[in-house]
Amino acid sequence: MSKARLEAFSDGVIAILITIMVLELKVPSGSDWKALGPVLPTFLVYVLSFVLIGIYWTNHHHMLHATERINGKILWANLHLLFWLSLVTFVTAWLGENSSASLPAAVYGVVLTLAAFAWKILQGAILAHEGPNSKLAAAIGDDRKGNLSLALYVVALPLAFVRAWIAEVLYAVVALMWLVPDRRIESNMNR
Repeated sequence: MSKARLEAFSDGVIAILITIMVLELKVPSGSDWKALGPVLPTFLVYVLSFVLIGIYWTNHHHMLHATERINGKILWANLHLLFWLSLVTFVTAWLGENSSASLPAAVYGVVLTLAAFAWKILQGAILAHEGPNSKLAAAIGDDRKGNLSLALYVVALPLAFVRAWIAEVLYAVVALMWLVPDRRIESNMNR
């Protein structure tokens, strides 16, 4: 099966998600610097979510570039990933409005954790279809970075109930780890 439709559909969904998130940003009620204060937490959560979705988009592109063909399991695994990413818009708005509250910070983390699990499922479906000697398998290797990201999300969940900002910092650390696109796939594609 061709991967072109999967890529186009995923790109479209991700573009819509980013658009929905920006539409949630409210215009400040004044025209001075003080007016930005109340909207700053929402803006910062938006920036973090935009970066995280951007990371998924770039790495999704790289992963599909290394993928030769897809099947029905891969299509469903991709939809599963897109489902969790679609919830980022909701939890972004909730956390933005309640940036120091534990439950919104934890639920934000739950969505990020489940998106990371969905990524692993998609990656596993592609690897199962393409085999252990595929370009993607060579590029991913032991996936330390992916496993560390998932671990940080899991650690952040209970910490959100200690202090929300601790969890939020861990979410940002994961984003910083992935801010530069994953070079493993690019370097293995050129061999």
